[in-house]
Amino acid sequence: MIVKKLTFEEFLEQYPDGGIYELINGEIIVVEPTRAHKNVARFLMLGFNDEIRRLGLDYIADKNIIIRTFTDTGEKRGRNPDVGVVNASHWNTNVLTYGALIEPIQVAVEVTSTNWDDDYVDKLDEYQQLGISEYWIVDYLVIASRAYLGNPKLPTIFVYQLVDGQY
Repeated sequence: MIVKKLTFEEFLEQYPDGGIYELINGEIIVVEPTRAHKNVARFLMLGFNDEIRRLGLDYIADKNIIIRTFTDTGEKRGRNPDVGVVNASHWNTNVLTYGALIEPIQVAVEVTSTNWDDDYVDKLDEYQQLGISEYWIVDYLVIASRAYLGNPKLPTIFVYQLVDGQY
């Protein structure tokens, strides 16, 4: 049986109601975080929103911002960072659209889980290629390898900033 790979546009058209999904290798993949994972992401999102309001910035922080990324081979993917920060003026230019953002957002945050290597490798590369100014990896579970976290392994937040197109 041959399974047809979805295009990015088909992914958006078929995006299921409820839940969190990403487009990986032409397939809709369900992303089901644990409650602890959701708690960390919510804490960060609320913190971003508190600072945005306190400083009067033109940003929105949300957990449901779908962005179109590309792999190094040119495959389109649909990513849904655990927390995204986007320019509010840009977000509100077309509030009735269901589509994903195709422009880089200001900050993407991924809270690690069992597929931690996606955050450290694939998403890092895709977010860099898209031009996302800042990318955070929050490894509260100390789940990544010692190559990333050192020895002894400790909970870590990595903050990557885009400088001349590179993190």
